[in-house]
Amino acid sequence: MNAPLHLLKEMEQDVSYKSAAQLDKKRYLWLISPFLPVLGMGILAGYQFAPKPAKKVFALGGPLLLHVIIPTIDTLIGQDANNPSNEDVKRLEEDRYYSRLVKSFIPLQYAANIYAAYLVGRPQTSLVDKIFLGISMGMVNGIAVNTAHELSHKSSKIDHLLSHLALAPTGYNHFRVEHPYGHHKRAATPEDPASSRMGETFYEFWPRTVKGSFKSALQIETQRLKRKGKSFWSKDNELLQGWGMSAAFHAALLARFGTGIIPYLATQAFYGISLFEIINYIEHYGLLRQKDAHGKYERTMPEHSWNNNNIVTNLFLYQLQRHSDHHAYPTRPFQALRHFDEAPELPSGYASMLLPAMIPPLWFKIMDKRVFEHYQGNLNKANIQPKRRARIFKKFGVVDN
Repeated sequence: MNAPLHLLKEMEQDVSYKSAAQLDKKRYLWLISPFLPVLGMGILAGYQFAPKPAKKVFALGGPLLLHVIIPTIDTLIGQDANNPSNEDVKRLEEDRYYSRLVKSFIPLQYAANIYAAYLVGRPQTSLVDKIFLGISMGMVNGIAVNTAHELSHKSSKIDHLLSHLALAPTGYNHFRVEHPYGHHKRAATPEDPASSRMGETFYEFWPRTVKGSFKSALQIETQRLKRKGKSFWSKDNELLQGWGMSAAFHAALLARFGTGIIPYLATQAFYGISLFEIINYIEHYGLLRQKDAHGKYERTMPEHSWNNNNIVTNLFLYQLQRHSDHHAYPTRPFQALRHFDEAPELPSGYASMLLPAMIPPLWFKIMDKRVFEHYQGNLNKANIQPKRRARIFKKFGVVDN
């Protein structure tokens, strides 16, 4: 149906009016994110039909894409620091195209998971190939946590259900509860299990955040149910609902494709969780909210999250790298997130930072000086791993107050 003539005339007269494509020049590039499971299925098809010598290359297609191809393209294409105006933010937030785009990831994710389970369930698939394919699908399911993240901040119960669906393959369903109600309250503080400390290796952070976030989710949901006069074992327990969905997902795959897929299922879950937690490790490394005279933490500000404007990684991760604006406005959808000049900047996109984060000496060499510079040499303002505090102060030649 054509727009009314008077409306068209008003739009022509209003020089500030922008079409959807003008409003967001990356509007259709955001399709890259839900296209990721399709790339995953392409990797699986390559494995299925490639000659035997090339099969293992395709089996490891996920990490090759994540750690080599995407960072290379990301570096070549560069950054985009453009911000939407306040008026544009409102229009972007109201555009349902983006919500549909996020949700479209999930059926494609499940199609990729079923295809992978079929391949690893075949008798000719070796144990090594099952593990390699698990790593590749762990890439898809790990990035699916970011889809769950976008949905977890919505108010709709349907969106929360979809968030749990995206989390079911990794079994990381407690994230739906802990992230919005735990991490967002404690981000960039020593009390937050999902905020890494300066001098803390990823291998120290991983068990701390996995255990701490799980415990936090239990406490949050227990208290929520208690306020409603219900027990933890109530059918309204969102954690039990999410874990039930995950159990049903895995049980269905095992029933259909056999117990031979267990090594694959374990690998994809472990790799997917670890991939997500590496990103967590990067986001607030060494940053600390200061306390006021009453011992209360200041509100979360742009300077409490590491940011980056590399275009390609932002397209894959729903602009998660504009992390400061996300913490300032948790319910703001990804397409409307803004860049802050005062936010500390990573040297490159998340995709390029994943491997350094797994190599502690390299990570510390890259990031510790950035924390030091961010606080203008006053490391008393940083969130530091307690057991390495003295060593870090000595390294930078400053006094610990």
